[in-house]
Amino acid sequence: MSHAIQERPVTAAPRRGSLSHARLPRWTPAAVAAFSIAAGIGIGLVAGWHSKVQWGMIAALLFVLTTYAVTTKVEGSRQAKDRIATSLVWVCFVLAVIPLLSLAWVTISKGMEVLDVYFLTHSMNGVLDAEAGGGVYHALLGTIEQVGIATLIAAPIGLLTAVYLVEYGGGKLAQAVTFFVDVMTGIPSIVAGLFILSTWTLMLGFGPSGFAGAMALAILMMPVVVRSTEEMLKLVPNELREASLALGIPKWRTILKVVLPTAIGGITTGVMLAVARITGETAPVLLLVFGTKLINPNPFEGAQSSLPLYVYEQYSVGTDAAVSRAWAAALVLIAFVMILNLVARGIARWKAPKTGR
Repeated sequence: MSHAIQERPVTAAPRRGSLSHARLPRWTPAAVAAFSIAAGIGIGLVAGWHSKVQWGMIAALLFVLTTYAVTTKVEGSRQAKDRIATSLVWVCFVLAVIPLLSLAWVTISKGMEVLDVYFLTHSMNGVLDAEAGGGVYHALLGTIEQVGIATLIAAPIGLLTAVYLVEYGGGKLAQAVTFFVDVMTGIPSIVAGLFILSTWTLMLGFGPSGFAGAMALAILMMPVVVRSTEEMLKLVPNELREASLALGIPKWRTILKVVLPTAIGGITTGVMLAVARITGETAPVLLLVFGTKLINPNPFEGAQSSLPLYVYEQYSVGTDAAVSRAWAAALVLIAFVMILNLVARGIARWKAPKTGR
């Protein structure tokens, strides 16, 4: 018995050589990336290719192949497959980020040439499109009012619809609602504008207004709010609902005090994604709001302008002054969406349930 006990650790202990293997240094990916970029530029110059996109594609291909070859040589084929998957993820990430950074850089560099306090506080009243001067105040005011009204319409409807689908729905009605939400998700913006034009303007006889454009924007916003809120509510653990119901709390109060506060961060993010989508829409505004150079603070009567429509109008003129105003308005539009996202995240963090003691 004692002899068997003494021999077990010796026979069961794994060999050290079978568990240890050569590892590449941590700086290897950075070195391979630098080598691939240099080689891609060199091959492009030798081949006479002047497009930097071609250089980048060659560098990306070399990065993946070199990573696989080096890892196979040092760590083995199994680890090389893991490395090549990681390399492909990084290459796709870089390919997605570069156009975004390029767009942001061009917009900021061109937009800052005109953007100042005067541009933000004046309209195009009395200024010809081909002339320098003028501002974006009337379009910014119209965008704020139209997006605000659309959010007030779409956010509550989308939130209540998602709550119904997750907490109460389960029959044919819920299936029908889900089907129509999926259909509405793919509706082009021009179709929403034509729907409001045919009902609100042609059938009911109302004229162009910011409110008409806001209703079309609300149609585009609702399915995004429903889908994002629905997914966030599904992530709330059922244990929280069961604990509240076990204490005798009504279901509606459980949803209001437990479920919604738990998912408030994701819900707010979904609403902001919907707001970001409708903020840049031009077709419904062009059909229903018409656009104007004057300041119209009343969204329920008369034509209004908006930032996307202003960018379209100024770029269509084609002069240097008009194109500069278009870039500046595009920068204002991006800043507007960013500010809304920051405010929404601040509200979500403030209203989120506290996890610490």
